[in-house]
Amino acid sequence: MKKSTKLSIVAAIAAMVAAPLVPAAASAAPSPTGLAHGVGAHHGVGHGKQPHAAPTKAGPTSIAYVEVNNDQLSNVGRYTLANGANAFDVAIIFAANINWDGSKAVLYNNENVQRTLDDAATQIRPLQAKGIKVSLSILGNHQGAGIANFPTQAAAADFAAQVSATVAKYGLDGVDLDDEYSDYGTNGTPQPNQQSIGWLISALRADMPGKLISFYDIGPASDALSSSSPAIGSQLDYAWNPYYGTYSAPSIPGLTKAQLSAAAVDIQNTPQLTAVSLAERTKADGYGVFMTYNLPDGDVSPYVSSFTQVLYGQAATYH
Repeated sequence: MKKSTKLSIVAAIAAMVAAPLVPAAASAAPSPTGLAHGVGAHHGVGHGKQPHAAPTKAGPTSIAYVEVNNDQLSNVGRYTLANGANAFDVAIIFAANINWDGSKAVLYNNENVQRTLDDAATQIRPLQAKGIKVSLSILGNHQGAGIANFPTQAAAADFAAQVSATVAKYGLDGVDLDDEYSDYGTNGTPQPNQQSIGWLISALRADMPGKLISFYDIGPASDALSSSSPAIGSQLDYAWNPYYGTYSAPSIPGLTKAQLSAAAVDIQNTPQLTAVSLAERTKADGYGVFMTYNLPDGDVSPYVSSFTQVLYGQAATYH
């Protein structure tokens, strides 16, 4: 698609090199409801003062996708819990695209994604200074190229190199893989195959040791991963349910409950009571991730507090 905004159809990867973000140490096709995607210390030490630890929380790792066509990524860092810990642990720039140049898949940033990357000093670094990880989401662009139809391992490695170069250039913490809007077969492109997503994940992990790789569990890539070797899935850090307002954990060999979000919350469209219920189920079932999408500009702390109170026993404040 020409813009990264997900259509409102109402509306993570060899042994893991980077351990998943530990929650306790931290400061979409249409769904049944019609909703789909469409930390550390940073305190300086004053003269004569001793360093002190940053605030922490115990509970699931919280994810915040931001539609940068509409909203500011930096807003993720404005939410803190009562003890000062971050309300969100991972911020995801939504989204870069996979374009087709006539012979191969190429990474493309629309003007809003590129502006966010170029404005790293105000949009990305402040989050990282707080201990919030920043990833870049990538998905199809209606041109036939996607993460599920690389015809060869070399083709997947080529695209992985483009992604890892972007992650390095802009000082990002990882990448999020999303198998939507590719329109496989368009422009004479190949249909999905079982090996493509595994090739890509393995290449990304080799290129980006220590970086996050997450997976939005949808599309042909999801089908391939569900029956793949645990050696592939274990290279991912996280995966989550793509259908907003619903509760269903991904089934990817090699991933544990600590790395999965069964809950999927669209902050601007999922009813608050549903978000609370999904948080309650997440906590009760012991899932280690809680995924949210569509964090808007401005103060929605009452909504955010509704699930942080359940997940962490603390309300969220907007600064």
